[in-house]
Amino acid sequence: MSDRVGVVCNPTAGHGRAARARADVLAGITATGREALDLTGRDFAEGLARARAALADGLDAVVVVGGDGMVHLGANVVVGTGVPLGVVAVGSGNDIATALGLPVHDVAASVSVLQDTLGTGGRLIDAVAVSSPGEAASRWYVSSLCAGLDAAVADHAARLRWPRDGGRYVRAIFAELSAFRPYGFRITADGETWEQDATLVTVSNTPLFGGGMRVAPDAVPDDGLLELVTARGLPRHAVVRLFPLLFSGRHVHHPAVQVRRVRSVRIEPCTPLGANPPVAIVDGERLAALPLQCDVHPRALRVLAPTVEA
Repeated sequence: MSDRVGVVCNPTAGHGRAARARADVLAGITATGREALDLTGRDFAEGLARARAALADGLDAVVVVGGDGMVHLGANVVVGTGVPLGVVAVGSGNDIATALGLPVHDVAASVSVLQDTLGTGGRLIDAVAVSSPGEAASRWYVSSLCAGLDAAVADHAARLRWPRDGGRYVRAIFAELSAFRPYGFRITADGETWEQDATLVTVSNTPLFGGGMRVAPDAVPDDGLLELVTARGLPRHAVVRLFPLLFSGRHVHHPAVQVRRVRSVRIEPCTPLGANPPVAIVDGERLAALPLQCDVHPRALRVLAPTVEA
């Protein structure tokens, strides 16, 4: 039996839902006979540091309370260690939890999943290492890296306070389109290199991003592969028609869109072909400017989620 479980909460996630859920999560873990340690920090960096320090002292699981950003934090604490990550999804964006079949905005159900899986160890899924080309990995992600208009929209949406959930992305799309022109990229995927102008560039391990957009509808989080989704440069009126299709996944049938299944992707700016790409976004969090390298690591992350029948 696991004895010590660290809990990290984002008090601002989900308009305060995470802060209200924290006591229930701590109590639910304690009810299993385990020690629950509250590792919540004042911000992302402090929460990450406190969780890593506690892991070094000995933790048997880490549980995050919030949205996709908190799952991202937790993954960057435990990936590669074998220590499982639990998720209580109460944030504004819960795409990772949804992709893993976990409860969303249901604290009691989430605590029940934790109680059931702390003893079994949950399931193994892939994680993606991000680095500057030629350097060691500096960050891990679970869901998606966005590098085109999708990144600009995600960054804009993160700064909005209304409407809740996916509606912020719709508002952000129209705001970003006002000055949009296609970006220029050089992309290398599994050794093949090409240059293109592009509207959308996403490297996905799970199907969803942006509060329910099915950017990579066929992505599977434990198959050892990534889905590289690109849409060539489009005029604004065409982008307006393309982006709504992301909610259903029908954009993959658009003639401008291509989906490749790959293990490694390097994305670089190529400004002769278009505008300089925005700062990349991973799991909804700002990362860094290009160039960046993404490499999938099969079954590198253990999550406290129900196992999936083969």
